Amino acid sequence: MIHIKKIPERPSQEEIDAIAKFSPATLHEAQGRRGALSSRIKPVDYRMKLCGPAFTVKSAPRDNIMLQLAINYAKPGDIIVVSGGEYEEAGSFGDVLANACVAKGIGGLVTDTGVRDTLQLRDLGFPVFSLSVCIKGTVKETLTAVNDPIVIGGELVYPGDIIVGDADGVVVVRRQEAKDVAALSQAREDAEAGYIAAYKAGKSVIEVSNLEPVLKAKGFVVEE
Repeated sequence: MIHIKKIPERPSQEEIDAIAKFSPATLHEAQGRRGALSSRIKPVDYRMKLCGPAFTVKSAPRDNIMLQLAINYAKPGDIIVVSGGEYEEAGSFGDVLANACVAKGIGGLVTDTGVRDTLQLRDLGFPVFSLSVCIKGTVKETLTAVNDPIVIGGELVYPGDIIVGDADGVVVVRRQEAKDVAALSQAREDAEAGYIAAYKAGKSVIEVSNLEPVLKAKGFVVEE
């Protein structure tokens, strides 16, 4: 018997908003270079962004019945995250299901399988991040799990974790770490703003990054 589980504990809107201020790259670096999904998972349009709690789904390869159940039971703002076995040769999601998501207020889709109807998805503006684009159809046969921990893009994702995506890729932030990661991300952005200001003031990369002692220790010599 398959049970449709709820997300056990959702992040607050305050926690989501705090994380949404930062790019996936900044969040990845700020939390100790953790959480980045495989670089093969990218948006179907570079302008697409998403941020929200993970509604996790395990699906069989070339089968989208569990994805359709997830769309039915997900809440507004949820990011549906599908672990489909890294199967590229299937178009498990397209414009019809995207319209179902928009009608429900779902925040986006991240999947390690393929999607199709990308022109329509771009026009619709629903954020879709996928491993591939593929026109091949799927079946609706195998019932698996909803809102259990899954592995996608080499990362473990728990239901309720915060998923953030932009043109560069996708990162997962643990719900219980959201406030700390937001603070660390702000500190990183403040530091980077200082680096940029220093460059504009005429300082070199070696000065700003304090590379001189590192280069000296490695025996770096500049010939005059």
